Amino acid sequence: MQTPKSLKQTDPSQPHVALESTIFSHLGLPSPSNTEALQRCFAAVNNGGAVPALTAVLNGEAHVGVAVDEDHELAAQICGPARKVAARDLGVAIGQGWDYGATTVSASLTLAANAGLRVFATGGIGGVHRGWPDTGDISADLDAIAAHQMITVSAGAKVFLDLAATLERLETLSVPVLGWQTDDFPAFHAQSSGLPVPHRVDSAEEVARIANAHWELGGGGILVAAPVPAADALDFDELSMAVDTALQEAETQGVSGPAVTPVILGALAEATDGNSVPTNLALAENNAAIAAAIAVALAASTTAA
Repeated sequence: MQTPKSLKQTDPSQPHVALESTIFSHLGLPSPSNTEALQRCFAAVNNGGAVPALTAVLNGEAHVGVAVDEDHELAAQICGPARKVAARDLGVAIGQGWDYGATTVSASLTLAANAGLRVFATGGIGGVHRGWPDTGDISADLDAIAAHQMITVSAGAKVFLDLAATLERLETLSVPVLGWQTDDFPAFHAQSSGLPVPHRVDSAEEVARIANAHWELGGGGILVAAPVPAADALDFDELSMAVDTALQEAETQGVSGPAVTPVILGALAEATDGNSVPTNLALAENNAAIAAAIAVALAASTTAA
């Protein structure tokens, strides 16, 4: 794969936070919330003393560090129509010269790692889907997190997944799961899934020490699971009931595979009277701020060494 543009050589003493572009495109949050999310995430990273490094495929070229804060037309493109790009699609998007490929978690990690970055912020990761023993439906996000020596900061995994199986899969892949100032594994819109995290961390410096030790021993990626702020969190039990109803309706309608996700997201929006969008904004901004703090601490530890 070609070397990503914009950050071909990254100074390890300069803290960067990689960001995906799917959440900001028309594939993610509805307009104008997607534009607000872009502005809030960039501001959170900048205010935390780090540099936002947005990933995307533009005009057939892979980019890390798209400077949307300096180009309003480019920002409008990032928040517009796109084709979703996972890691498996990067070669296709580049080879076929896609106008705009919005990167998912797996694609963002692949590009950011190739550019030498160490920290990535997203909303919520994919995971093991319900009914996976029959369908084999496990998100490529998990393998991508494991494959690259990067820290992924997310609000746990989405509530409609098999969260217990997702944690088991991460354990199988030797991915340390660190609860950010929590003992519980968060469930995206909800602060807690009711499942414990293997390890708790309370500061960015602690994460940096763990990461350096993990990587010195040849380890791969690390997941930092950060709960959505309490003021913006939704009730886990209510979300679970809405998901169960949506899954039953999807089965009745014969909907399966990736087509189930939009049905579930629509049901969640309806069940929460639209409150899922503000919650999405809050958790994305929170994750970006935490990732910035970790990137700064990691850069400081690198310089000290």
